[in-house]
Amino acid sequence: MARIKPQALLQQSKRKKGPSRISAATIIFYALILVLVGFFLLATYRHWSNRSRLQLENNSTISDEGENSFADSKKSELPGYAVLNTSKGSIIVQLYKDSAPEAVDEFIDLCQKGHFKGMLFQRVIKHYVIQAGDGQGTGAADWNLRGKQPTSMKHEAFMLGTSKGKHTNKGFDLFITTAPIPDLNEKLIVFGQVLKGEDVVQEIEEVDTDEHYTPKISIGILDVTLKQKI
Repeated sequence: MARIKPQALLQQSKRKKGPSRISAATIIFYALILVLVGFFLLATYRHWSNRSRLQLENNSTISDEGENSFADSKKSELPGYAVLNTSKGSIIVQLYKDSAPEAVDEFIDLCQKGHFKGMLFQRVIKHYVIQAGDGQGTGAADWNLRGKQPTSMKHEAFMLGTSKGKHTNKGFDLFITTAPIPDLNEKLIVFGQVLKGEDVVQEIEEVDTDEHYTPKISIGILDVTLKQKI
């Protein structure tokens, strides 16, 4: 049996202990796998994140639409017209539910309580206005002073309004203009317009009055009827 020389044994031992080499193709393969896994995880995260955001937006939109439709339906249920049955005839008025909702709500509530039943026209000024109510704080001097104040024109003829400010039940008066009244812009809230019965308004306007613009004969509102349609 031949003896193996020490140098040969040393070389064999080095070859056995040396690390195995990994090819470049293997490294690239595993790197591609890691990139694909990372891309998949990122795409999955974005998908679920966008889906959650869209669900929140849809729920918010549905909620807003539901609230708006409820408000619109509630508004549409309110009467849109009022018939003022006076001792001179009927006056049909369209109510401005959109532009003056608070005044219209209060007017409707008072109509249902019978507040205007038997209310007298306390002030009648030709080519100006007729007023139904308690007549407090609207003396002749006050009306004449207001008639000289120039402002922008908003109150046309045959508009229905009430005094601005908070009302007690007795303080909700009614004004129907018989001509454009620009100087009442800061005094009245317009919440309706006469559709039919202008001749009745003009007949009331023509009655005889005293020096305080109070009709010499009693003219009043017999009752008010609310209607959805005319």
